[in-house]
Amino acid sequence: MLAFADFYALMPPDNSATVAPGTNVDFPQDGPISAGGLISRTGDDTFNLAEIGIYQVLFQVSVTEPGQLVLTLDGIEQPYTVVGRATGTSQIVGMALIETTTINTILTVRNPEDNATALTITPDAGGTEPVSAHLVITRLQ
Repeated sequence: MLAFADFYALMPPDNSATVAPGTNVDFPQDGPISAGGLISRTGDDTFNLAEIGIYQVLFQVSVTEPGQLVLTLDGIEQPYTVVGRATGTSQIVGMALIETTTINTILTVRNPEDNATALTITPDAGGTEPVSAHLVITRLQ
């Protein structure tokens, strides 16, 4: 069954502190979510994938420092999902297909544990309006 959800943050005021290594990015606001509860939030930074399946995960976060982000499943970093950038002050954008093997798998977007740098989620990037960070999850199968 196809399911989808869009979780987002606005900076400011969301994610006002830095995101330390090993810490998840907050997406505390809800965008469109399909009915049925197959994808839901369990906290500001944790998202439940209720059924075993294959999910497409897309995320974008504006950060000030060079850095990386990674997806986790039940707290385990998925190395093939690491994305980052070496310089500049633009978005880190990630996309991956993930496969869950148990019901109620918890997904997060994290600053990888072994990174040395905390990440600052950039407020008002490029102008005077708050900028958004998004986590879009679609169940494909």
